[in-house]
Amino acid sequence: MLILITNIHYLLNVRQSNELLRGKQMQHLPTIENAYLVIENGMIEDMGSMNNVPQKNFDTVYDAKHASILPTWSDSHTHIVFAKTREQEFVDKLNGLSYADIAARGGGILNSATALQSTSEQQLYEAAKKRIEEVMQLGTGAIEIKSGYGLTVANEIKMLRVIQQLKASLPIPIKATFLGAHAIPLTHRNNKQGYIELVINEMLPLIAKEQLADFVDVFCEHNFFSVTDTEIILEAAYKYNLRPKIHANQLSVSGGVEVGVKHKALSVDHLEDMNEKSIHALANSNTIGTILPTAAFFLRMQYAPVRNMLNENCALALASDYNPGSSPSGNMNFVVALACIQNEFLPEEAINAATINGAFAMNIENELGSITVGKKANLIFTKPIPSVAYIPYHFGSPVIDKVMINGNWI
Repeated sequence: MLILITNIHYLLNVRQSNELLRGKQMQHLPTIENAYLVIENGMIEDMGSMNNVPQKNFDTVYDAKHASILPTWSDSHTHIVFAKTREQEFVDKLNGLSYADIAARGGGILNSATALQSTSEQQLYEAAKKRIEEVMQLGTGAIEIKSGYGLTVANEIKMLRVIQQLKASLPIPIKATFLGAHAIPLTHRNNKQGYIELVINEMLPLIAKEQLADFVDVFCEHNFFSVTDTEIILEAAYKYNLRPKIHANQLSVSGGVEVGVKHKALSVDHLEDMNEKSIHALANSNTIGTILPTAAFFLRMQYAPVRNMLNENCALALASDYNPGSSPSGNMNFVVALACIQNEFLPEEAINAATINGAFAMNIENELGSITVGKKANLIFTKPIPSVAYIPYHFGSPVIDKVMINGNWI
């Protein structure tokens, strides 16, 4: 199938080669105005100015009518497999309880774990599949999903098997991250070391045997897992070739950034609480800093100091953190808008962070993240827009008109 798309107002993020963007590089969003795009068998085959449209026998010619096209969002941090929403905790927060207060009384992650443990694999799969199909309609063309609501051997394995089913049944790239060290379950409240040993000696070998995970994650935070705990888990995961993606510096300057950098983490995620030392460590590494603005928004916390990080030449990505407790939305369009409004990203920086750098944060940069010959035709078609800045500026109304996955409309 050979498809020609004509009369594209802006063709955004057109790149000849892959490069993780850092600092000032993130301000450059290569664009072709008044463009055409050729797709062959679901892959990007050619692009250019309408003045140079190729003369071929196309199976389909689609007039974009001055819509703009950009790569689909690569959402590199979610917890989209869960059993139950947590709107009562939302009300508790409105009544003044903090994230830590709710966690201390058995809420938060432990609440989700309790619900998941009594939910079947099939029920989890059906609910997560529906959520992913919804975010695909909102422009997400690749997604990472973490375990971490199981907190027992059987239930962590159950979550990861659900993610495997999602990989097999959905048309977008999906990455699985083992997050057994998400919280300390009630069964081990007075024996954290025993739970860490369970993660290392029982969960990891089973996960490796069934090849259920692409990455490993740890919630490196005070009252959760310390830097020392994190190192022990990461060192155990090395033998299974699981590269780290670390929850770091969400609630405090926890040392999570430095331990992630030390262990060559693909990304360190959250970063709401950063000091000069942690910014310097991130800037002088190949680790990506993934910013999750909707979590800070929903929890009414401080936002990550993005301008300081970009000024120090960090590489940053954007993701939704879709989960039932602190970011109950996978709408990456709102993530991009909020990143500009509250994190002070420029529009071009935010789009790069949510596309090409997000793809790097999932190890799929050779498949997605930019308009590049040989990449998948996973594309967002906007309604007619006057400028790139209009995408985050007009946050209250849908800008997306259509979404294409592998060259097919969804």
